[in-house]
Amino acid sequence: MNLLEKSLVELSTLIKNKEIKPSQVVETFVERTEKFDTKIRAYVTHLLEQALEEAKEKDEKLSKLENIPDLFGIPIAVKDNISTKGIRTTCSSKMLENYLPPYDATVVEKLKQADYILIGKTNLDEFAMGSSTENSAFFTTKNPWDLERVPGGSSGGSAASVAAGLVPAALGSDTGGSIRQPAALCGIVGLKPTYGRVSRYGLVAFASSLDQIGPMTRYVEDSALLLNIISGYDKRDSTSENIEVPDFLEEIKKDIKGLKVGIPKEFFTKDLDSSIKEKVFDGIKLLEKEGISVEEISLPNAVYAIEAYYIIAPSEASSNLARYDGVRYGYRAKEYKDLDEMYSKTRDEGFGAEVKRRIMLGTYSLSSGYYDAYYLKAQKVRTLIYRDFMSAFKDVDAIITPTTPDTAFKIGEKSSNPIQMYLSDIFTVSINLATLPGISIPCGFKDGLPVGMQIIGKPFDESTILRLAYRYQQLTDFHKQIPNID
Repeated sequence: MNLLEKSLVELSTLIKNKEIKPSQVVETFVERTEKFDTKIRAYVTHLLEQALEEAKEKDEKLSKLENIPDLFGIPIAVKDNISTKGIRTTCSSKMLENYLPPYDATVVEKLKQADYILIGKTNLDEFAMGSSTENSAFFTTKNPWDLERVPGGSSGGSAASVAAGLVPAALGSDTGGSIRQPAALCGIVGLKPTYGRVSRYGLVAFASSLDQIGPMTRYVEDSALLLNIISGYDKRDSTSENIEVPDFLEEIKKDIKGLKVGIPKEFFTKDLDSSIKEKVFDGIKLLEKEGISVEEISLPNAVYAIEAYYIIAPSEASSNLARYDGVRYGYRAKEYKDLDEMYSKTRDEGFGAEVKRRIMLGTYSLSSGYYDAYYLKAQKVRTLIYRDFMSAFKDVDAIITPTTPDTAFKIGEKSSNPIQMYLSDIFTVSINLATLPGISIPCGFKDGLPVGMQIIGKPFDESTILRLAYRYQQLTDFHKQIPNID
């Protein structure tokens, strides 16, 4: 039995039926990680020995249990900007290189209640600011499909670990596409839930009105299972919505016949790579044969999403990152003359170039005399984008677009051009601005590299986009392909 080919749901069923032991599962993924992560570098912190020990403990418990939790003994990776009590949480930054959180994030608490095993903390762009994982203070993660290319970002480590078969599932965070974009570039499933569906308590903040934690898997059903586990109201998070959580594993089994899907003309312009466009439309046609109807829609203000996002997100980042001053916790400069110099040297030495760039952009946008011209105007554009989506959803049940404008680019290719790098998220940022759920699923390959299709839903209607994505995966096998890393 090849456990690497099994879905999270299948592994859970096998353990619940006591056909396999947790140690067998963990040993399989530890062995693959030891073999290949030296090439991919998906993890900032490995917890392989600890995972093996936990698995042996769970082996002993398994025979005595009747009600076995869904993730009992299954290894999962967690992005390194999500707090794990007593386990290094660095945000891939020198500023937090040795930070040990005194508490778990709510999502980690929920994973523990489901009896998961943490196998490692994954690499990311520093403080989740980037689209390639090249902005990590430690090293660049590589795309398993081509080791000379980026895995996307900022959840590049999580995406690469799942795509390479180092782990069956991982958690990422998505501020402007940081789950969906790397999922597309690595050929896996990436789900950004509705803002407020999943608690942000314990997620190190980048842009508080945009950040959302979500699952990254190979199978849609696995994302549904993880969403079941990590969703729900949390009184410790003021942005958490007290709204019923459906059983997403049951929801995905519902028929898609009769659903109406919108195709926004602004996302399929002549500038879009013809191969990407073709793959996405092939996916739409496949779903049409299953009974969905399709109509062209317009999201006229979506063309301003990148501009609005790169004012709002850096503005919130400049505020959130003000706490890293060398006084309370984290890195502190070793040599300084006075308090002012300690502050400035700490932040200069502790933050990387991209983080500094965004802090300066945000501080400028919020400064006296520029607030109305930039930040306030961007927030007004955000409202217009939201209204566009809500108007479209009066007529359609979901919206389908490409996830990214192209496939994975080469490491270093866009490093000297921040604007070109920012445009990697052109199809994803509007969904965060509008607080909507979105999922990226693999829909083909271009020159041997994965292509992603994005399905966008109404607020708190993850069920519909999961249904469409699940049916699509039943009809295709792109998600079953594992890159040849040898």
